[in-house]
This record gives sequence, structure tokens and C-alpha cells, in this order.
Amino acid sequence: MKAKLDQIRQQVQEQIESCESTEKLNEIRVGILGKKGQLTELLKSMKDYAPEERPKVGQMVNEARAEIEKLLEEQKLRMEHAIREAKMKSEVIDVTLPASKSELGHRHPNTIALEEVERIFIGMGYEVVEGPEVEKDYYNFEALNIPADHPAKDEQDTFYVTGDILLRTQTSGVQVHEMEKGKLPIRMIAPGRVFRSDEVDATHSPCFHQIEGLVIDKNITFADLKGTLAEFAKELFGENTKVKFRPHHFPFTEPSAEMDVTCFKCGGSGCRFCKGSGWIEILGCGMVHPHVLEMSGVDPEKYTGFAFGVGLERIALLKYEIDDMRLLYENDIRFLRQF
Repeated sequence: MKAKLDQIRQQVQEQIESCESTEKLNEIRVGILGKKGQLTELLKSMKDYAPEERPKVGQMVNEARAEIEKLLEEQKLRMEHAIREAKMKSEVIDVTLPASKSELGHRHPNTIALEEVERIFIGMGYEVVEGPEVEKDYYNFEALNIPADHPAKDEQDTFYVTGDILLRTQTSGVQVHEMEKGKLPIRMIAPGRVFRSDEVDATHSPCFHQIEGLVIDKNITFADLKGTLAEFAKELFGENTKVKFRPHHFPFTEPSAEMDVTCFKCGGSGCRFCKGSGWIEILGCGMVHPHVLEMSGVDPEKYTGFAFGVGLERIALLKYEIDDMRLLYENDIRFLRQF
């Protein structure tokens, strides 16, 4: 037994001295001290010895185990120390060198424009409301006075999910959801993504952003609409900005209008930016149609209101004098850094 133990000690010492990794060291530990290790097998063979010899044999095996465990632990500590030393040498930091510069990103032009619009209307007492991008046909068309056979429905190439479910073509449906809640009066804007089957070019995209505005209260008139939007234009484009309203037609408003603002590039004298007219079309608006109020549970005899819709990309293009809408989505860092 003593000869076997000496042989195992010699073998383990050689293996430990040639060991190059902690993983290999652990394999040596298992091979000697594990459930099926060499020392464990020797302990199992004690039944073959006479009863008076077993204590001496057990003592010799335990002494060998303690010695081997000590060798393993010492080698493990040496390895960990060597690894730590190598890591410290490889991670030396020269504190006299200048620090590396962190480059921070910034907001997208669309986000800048949206936050500016929200700031203006929140200052007027409006609430920012969101609605679903996947919408029912009823909220996107029918509740806005656009029935199935209405010609206006053909003007909007719509992405349908099913016969009754679609990707919204306008954020106007959010105003219907708000009116159905029955909490009056309402002063809200609803920014969000909308989807139309348009060809991508300098002024069109199948996915863009719209901001819908709605006011419902007693004694709201077209004068309130004009005053609100005139103030909005001045806040957005400058104090000297003037507005004009041209008659138009929208199914969900009556009367309806399109609003132009004086060209902020030439001040209204005419330039390439405004195509020589001195005016730039900015949004559509009008008084909420009584039928729309009625369908949404609002009594048109007691309440009136106005609505308007403006394209967020259009604001960004005009405010930052961008010629091509595609630049907003191509993520060219040279373009985005200008904002």
C-alpha cells in the first residue's frame, strides 16, 4: 500500500508541475480524489486487509490525500496569480494620455419638429393623444363621414389587413376614439405614423407621420380655428408669419379650408422655395362636420369644434429647407449631423 501511495504522489506531482491551465488542474483533482479517483479506489480495497491493519492503511491514504490536496491548492494559487499578473500587464492605463472622446448622438429632424409642435400646442392647453396604427375601417373612414361608396375613399390607397382591418391612412381616427369617451370639452393633438400605398419619391412615402388636431366645446367658431392656427404658424415659423385660408373640401369638416403661410425664405416676396407665389401650403382644416359629431356621440346642437391635420415631414422639410423627403429616412450620417 505504501508503495502504491508513493507512486500516486510522484505521478500527481509530475502532472501538477506540467499543468498549464486551471481546467487541466481540475481534471487532475477529479482523477485522483473524485468518486472514481485512484485514492478512492484504494479506500474501497481496505476490505481486503486484516481488521488490525485497516487503521494504518486508512491513515496512510488520508495523509496522501491531504498532501495531494495541498499540492493542488498551491498550484491553483500560483496559476491565479500568474493570470492576474498577465491581465494587469495587458490592461495598463497611461493616465497621462488624453481621454478618448465620446461622441453623442442627437435627435432626428422629425423628432425635433414634433417636439416643437407639441410644445406649441401644450402651451395652448392641448393634450397629446395616441391611437392604434392598425385600425378598423369604421374609425378610419366611416366615422369620418367617408362611407364605402364615397369617392374620397378611392383617393387614399389603403393597406388592408382584412376586409375590415387596415393600416390607418390618417390620424383623424384618434379624434373619433376621443369623442366616443364622452369627456368634453376636448383639446388634443394626435401625432403618429400613417400608411398609404404611395410610390417613394421626393415628396411621398408609404409610411409617414401626421399630426391631427381637434377642439370640441360649446360656441367654437371658425374664428377660433383661424386664431389658433395663426398663432401656431407664428410660433413655428416666426413672429412675422402671416396666414391665409383657401376654401377646400374634406368629408369630415364643413366648411373646410387649406391654410397657407407666408414664405419664411423670402418673407412673401416670391422665391424659388415658394415657386414665386410668396405662400406655402401647410395644412388642411375645417369645422367638424355635424354628422361626424353625431356618429361619435356628441350632440351637434350643443357642441361645435374644429379639426386640422398637418404632415410632420412637411414641417421638417419646410422648417429646415430640405428638398427631398427621402433624406429623412436614409440615415446618412453626413445629413443627420447638420441637425
